[in-house]
Amino acid sequence: MGYDNILVEQHDHTVRITVNRPQAMNALNRTTLEELFHACQSFAGNKALRVVVVTGAGDKAFVAGADIKGMVELGEAEGREFAAVGHRLGDAIAASPLIWIAAVNGFALGGGCELALACDFMWASDKARFGQPEVNLGVIPGFGGTTRLARRVGVARAIELATSGNLIDAAEALRIGLCNRVVPHAELLAEVDKLAATIASKGPLAVARVKQSVRASQELPLSEQNALEIRLFGECFATADQKEGMRAFIDKRPAAFRGE
Repeated sequence: MGYDNILVEQHDHTVRITVNRPQAMNALNRTTLEELFHACQSFAGNKALRVVVVTGAGDKAFVAGADIKGMVELGEAEGREFAAVGHRLGDAIAASPLIWIAAVNGFALGGGCELALACDFMWASDKARFGQPEVNLGVIPGFGGTTRLARRVGVARAIELATSGNLIDAAEALRIGLCNRVVPHAELLAEVDKLAATIASKGPLAVARVKQSVRASQELPLSEQNALEIRLFGECFATADQKEGMRAFIDKRPAAFRGE
């Protein structure tokens, strides 16, 4: 389907989603959140897709935050509902078997930082800036900026960022583990595309199970997590991809994975 606020482009096994509201610094209004959720849901069952790259239109912002103009008059119940829409998107990204990479090309503030946090990991331009400045508006982060941020950078750093509202640059984001890598601004998408192609070349069923197991490690006790890893490892041996991957290794040839 066509979207008003996002662009969806598929290249081989990778799909790029661009939040396309440059006139509003790509701010997340309800329509944009719902379009992102719909796009995520539309990928289900598509064996051709293996990696999703999320970025923002233009050179200034990944996503500069939630759309304040659409929030200023909300009441308590409406505020909870709006937050629930953002969390529904984050939960859908987490549950997706695809790998989601945030290519942060500028400001990732508030809801933008939260969107990047919902992805499996992020690479950033050297021009990127991150922050959870919601306290400046009299509210708290509502799309996972207290929960996912704490799990990514630790409780103390999350409290500092979310209570001060201070912005950090890409180098500091890398230092504290918020992003995985910083690259020159002009090279960001090309470098992320190379990484996406590398991940897409691997066994997709195995990649999906890696994501499932690692994400579960944030929720489960170690003994339960280890039991899950054992089960998922065993499941791999019921797939054609496992046979192809190991035979290709023995034959000294590239594997041709089909996601089966």
